[in-house]
Amino acid sequence: MSTNYRTLDLNLLRVFDTVMADGSLTRAAATLAMTQPAVSHALHRLRDAVGEELFQRAARGVRPTPRAEALWPQVREALASLRQALAPGEFDPARDAMQLRIAMADATAALLAPALVRAIESAAAAVNLRVLPLTTRDPRRLLADDAAELAVGFFPEAVAAVVAQGEEGPIRHARLYDTRYVCVMRRGHPLAEQALTLDNYCAAHHLQVSFSGRPHGYVDLALAGLGRQRRILLTVNQFFTAGRVVSESDLLTVLPEHFIAATGYRDELLVRELPLPMPPVHVSMLWHLRHDAEASHRWLRALVQAAT
Repeated sequence: MSTNYRTLDLNLLRVFDTVMADGSLTRAAATLAMTQPAVSHALHRLRDAVGEELFQRAARGVRPTPRAEALWPQVREALASLRQALAPGEFDPARDAMQLRIAMADATAALLAPALVRAIESAAAAVNLRVLPLTTRDPRRLLADDAAELAVGFFPEAVAAVVAQGEEGPIRHARLYDTRYVCVMRRGHPLAEQALTLDNYCAAHHLQVSFSGRPHGYVDLALAGLGRQRRILLTVNQFFTAGRVVSESDLLTVLPEHFIAATGYRDELLVRELPLPMPPVHVSMLWHLRHDAEASHRWLRALVQAAT
């Protein structure tokens, strides 16, 4: 038997969600300001609509069937989405189940994810996070297409454009922290025991981290301004991969200093000052105006800020 969604009373889903959360018809009735027979009747109607038993009697309250367990996460998320659409100012992380997506690089995720998980678990929040890989230094299209609620990273051109547009633009941003670019090599590298000059830096072979796969980056722009260039032997799109390769080769790479620990190879790597001037790295979070006033999104942004 399949559910007839055209005639399904959505109030039945609210009753179902409350019974699943409370584990008792009596407690659910009190929460919903209904009588226990009315709650029981609503569950019978939902059972008839679904075509399967959803609850069984237990020593204390009721026990959900496997079908109910499978159905509940989807029902909770759907109800939370409806609540946000109809009453965007109301959000209870412990009550409102939803999935929020953050686009960030692997090193950023390695730094922030543990603190985010601790915060979610300590608040008993019903929120699930999805970390999406960054494939660009300009996530504005990603946010405009609603492929992610938040983007975290170093986005100099995007942030400059957002600042130039001001309140008239569709993207908002907030700076999280600052770091700087440094040169990274393995311990025992031929350049490890000597001064890193511009000449021997350019003469070495290099690894570049590029989310888009482009064969040049900010370092190459800075070198071009000095009339110099380097040979990029390998381009990868993950900081973890960069740490692994550099720790086992004579390639040099340039990383934000804040990210070195996140590669997992800090003990195998040496850090040297770059022999050329580079601007600081401003790590920011960007989001679309459509989410600016949402209580759930404000909660997420506060969580990210607290994790940095």
